Amino acid sequence: MTGKKTLPAEGQHAHRRDLRVFHGVEAWVFDLDNTLYPADADLFTQINDQIASYVARLLGISQDEAQIRQKAYYHEYGTTLRGLMVEHKIDPDEFLRHAHDIDYSALKPNPELRKAIAELPGKKFIFTNGDRPHAERTAEALGITGEFEDIFDIVAADLLPKPNLETYELFVQRTGISPVRAAMFEDLPKNLDAPHKLGMQTVLIVPPGTRDVFREDWDLEAEGTKHVDFVTEDLAGFLAAVGGAMRTLS
Repeated sequence: MTGKKTLPAEGQHAHRRDLRVFHGVEAWVFDLDNTLYPADADLFTQINDQIASYVARLLGISQDEAQIRQKAYYHEYGTTLRGLMVEHKIDPDEFLRHAHDIDYSALKPNPELRKAIAELPGKKFIFTNGDRPHAERTAEALGITGEFEDIFDIVAADLLPKPNLETYELFVQRTGISPVRAAMFEDLPKNLDAPHKLGMQTVLIVPPGTRDVFREDWDLEAEGTKHVDFVTEDLAGFLAAVGGAMRTLS
C-alpha cells in the first residue's frame, strides 16, 4: 500500500543547513529516475508498467498479480530484477531492455539544470539502478549529456542494486572518488544511508510543492532520516545555491 510519510524534524529542516559545507566537494553523484527529472514526468510509472508486463508474461499471471509480485521482489531484494534473477534465473539484459522500452517525450531540455551542474567544480556522475542506455536517453532528453564524467549503472554494479553498501563501495573503487569529498543526490531516503556512512554529503530530492516523501512504506527508514543532510524540491535551484555559496569561499 502506498503511504504518505513526513520526514522527522532533522529531515524537514535539513535544507536550512549551511550550504558552505559543500566547499571541497570534488565529486557530484546523481541518481537518475525522479532525481534528475521530476517525478511528475511519469517515466518511472512507465517503467513500472513495463516491469509488471514482463513479470506477468514470465509467470503467466495477470497484470494486477504481477504488480503485487513485483513489489514483493522489490521489497525483499532491492529491485524486481534482483528478485527475478535469484528466483527465476532470468536474463538481465532482456529484462532491462524491456523495462526501459518507454516514451521519453515527456522530458524536455532543462537549461537551468544543465547550467547549475556545469558550474559545479569537479566531476559529475550518474549512479542508477537502471541501465546505461536508459540513463543516456534520459540525459539526452534533458540536454545534460555532456556534463557527466561517467554513468555507473546496474550492470557496472554487477547487478547488485542500491541501497547495498557493497554497490557504493564498488562505485567508489571504479571511479576513484574520495567519499568525504563527494555529494550524493537521491529521491529515496534509504539510498542515502550508505553514502552517508561513507562520508558523503547527502541530499534528498522530494516532489515539487511538498516536503513530504511519497513512496512505498518500505522506502522509508524506520529509524528516521539522520543520514539525510539536505532536503530540496528544486534540484536546479539547490545546485545553483550551492555553487553560489562555494564561490563566496573561493
